[in-house]
Amino acid sequence: MQPVGGPGDKVFPPTYSGGTYATEQRRLPGREQPVECVLLDSVQSQANRMELALLEAWERGQLPLPVVSVDFAGQGLLKPLRVTSLEAPHRIADALLRDSLLDGVPFRKSTRGKGLDQVDMKNATALFELCPTALVMGLWDSTGPRGGLGAKFARAMVSEIVGIEAVPGVKSSSRIDPAQILLGAGPVYMTKEGDWTVDVAAARTEKGKPVKVGKDGKPSEVNHGNITPSVDVRTGGFTIDHARRTTTLSLPALRRLRFPVGDEHDMRRDQAGRVVLAALGLCGATLARDMGGDLRSRCHLVAESASTWELIDRPGQPPEQFELEPDEAIALFSEAVAAARAAGLPWLDQELKLSPSPQLVALVRRSQELAADLAESNGED
Repeated sequence: MQPVGGPGDKVFPPTYSGGTYATEQRRLPGREQPVECVLLDSVQSQANRMELALLEAWERGQLPLPVVSVDFAGQGLLKPLRVTSLEAPHRIADALLRDSLLDGVPFRKSTRGKGLDQVDMKNATALFELCPTALVMGLWDSTGPRGGLGAKFARAMVSEIVGIEAVPGVKSSSRIDPAQILLGAGPVYMTKEGDWTVDVAAARTEKGKPVKVGKDGKPSEVNHGNITPSVDVRTGGFTIDHARRTTTLSLPALRRLRFPVGDEHDMRRDQAGRVVLAALGLCGATLARDMGGDLRSRCHLVAESASTWELIDRPGQPPEQFELEPDEAIALFSEAVAAARAAGLPWLDQELKLSPSPQLVALVRRSQELAADLAESNGED
């Protein structure tokens, strides 16, 4: 992959705590020495992009995918809010779904929700029925009734995008004020209403003195005036030789899963469930790739060649290669789901709609109101 501006164009990776980038040296085939690399899209972010791609296909009616949702419509919120199991950070185990109601009963205490309490690798049927993406992308039910002892499923699919031969750059910033407001036009003062003024008589006072905005009441404290050009050497992005997206799907991880129905175990049913999960992983990765590589501001990547899957089977034998287009991935997944249902596996074919609990509504409403107050006090639109 290359930046959309072409080789040598700068890309901006995600920043982490302290405004740092995730850089490291990696060993690569054909290179004698480790190579400087920078993470452009993390495993977690790639999983989220795949789930959003699946959600979009489901909303278009292209995928028979189980989806659990909670909708805050009609609850008097300042902003509309609807969250699905494909968007929630902890998937179906997220606290937003836990604290919602199904037919007036807390979701995790409902008949469907209780099924999630005892899932594990030898009995993953309830999770398969309600949220199969959790069996592909991973899940830790740490917010459920069992807390930290809740079910854990490791990721079967891992994907990331890394910039190779990464060279750090610098970032310049400046602001030229068209109104040419000068430093000497200040100071600016706080008013009693939380606004600002240059009229000292209208300023809020503390201990008999007018209160300046910021430390010195400079016009720049209220976003007016020029900003001296500066250079940021910590978060200035990178130039890279190229970017590489690597996506792996562990079939051995899927083979560990069992899908009993009632007390009955059936190897053919287990196999049908694993095929669905493998097809789901391939579908998510293919659809996400098809949505393009615009990762964030100033980090838009384009593929230089078609994406190829490799089936790694027998040791020492060359892997079998194949390509997969979105319509082929959707057809493959749909056929796998039909086969699994025919084998007796349960599958949620209608959206499971939850209602937010009163305490969750109150918490979200209060948060939105607080955010609006903060935005207003900061002068945001």
